[in-house]
Amino acid sequence: MFFQLMTSFAAAAGFGIIFNVPKNSILKCGFTGMVGWLIYIAFVEQRMDAVPASFIAAFFVALISHVFAKWYKTPVIIFTVGGIIPLVPGGLAYDAMRHFVINDYYTAIQLAAKVLLVAGAIAIGIVFSEVFNEIYKRMKMREDRM
Repeated sequence: MFFQLMTSFAAAAGFGIIFNVPKNSILKCGFTGMVGWLIYIAFVEQRMDAVPASFIAAFFVALISHVFAKWYKTPVIIFTVGGIIPLVPGGLAYDAMRHFVINDYYTAIQLAAKVLLVAGAIAIGIVFSEVFNEIYKRMKMREDRM
C-alpha cells in the first residue's frame, strides 16, 4: 500500500513537472493524486467495481483541487489534471489494444468498454464536484446576505 501511495504521488507530481506547474504546487499535485488513488484503492479492495470507485475518487480529487485552489490562489485545473493521472485507465487501454492486435476481439471490446466507462466516470466525477462546489458557493452567499 505504501508503495502504491508513493507511486501515485510521484506520477501526479511528475505530471505536474512535465506540464510546468508552478514549483510550489508540485507537491500539492502529488498529494492530490495520492489521495485520489488512496480513495480508489480503498473502494476497489472493498470489492466495488472500478467504475464507481473511479467516480468517487475523481469527485474527491476535484473537491481537494477546489480547496487547494482557494487556499493557494491558483487555478483549479493545476491540481485536478495532476490529481486524476493515477486514475486514468492507461493499463486497461493498453490491454484492450493488445487484444485487438492479436485478433481477440471479444476480450478487446470488453476491455475497451471498461476503459470508456472508467474514463466517463472520471469526467462525471469532476463535473459533479464542480456542481457541488457551485451549490456550496451559492448557499454560502445566501447565508452571508442574511
